[in-house]
Amino acid sequence: MMTAADQQPFVDAGIADLRPYAITQGRTVPTHNLDLITMVRARSSAHSPPQNLVEEAVFLLCRLEARSIGELSGRLRQPVHAVKVVVSDLLDQGYLIQAMPDETADARDPDVLGKILAGLREKL
Repeated sequence: MMTAADQQPFVDAGIADLRPYAITQGRTVPTHNLDLITMVRARSSAHSPPQNLVEEAVFLLCRLEARSIGELSGRLRQPVHAVKVVVSDLLDQGYLIQAMPDETADARDPDVLGKILAGLREKL
């Protein structure tokens, strides 16, 4: 019988020893507005993980269930700002999606409507 701990993806312990500037390639500002409770999950259409060690770990952690930025930071043992940059990169590359809707979005905005339509098509 598999326990919940057995189903957790392996996260390389060496990630905790990496310097944040090495993980983010010196970048300090994420491209998305993320906070500690922002939930992200792996996109169901992304079958293979990214090749970067840290990005792969984030992707695998989010493959089973949605995770918050704070939880990812704790599991990777990396500062929140570094995790935000990595998660933003994965969102931009299409590996992750936000698991909660953006409540600040204007429902009449054509871009928002286009994203909703694209999401619905992805589910079909």
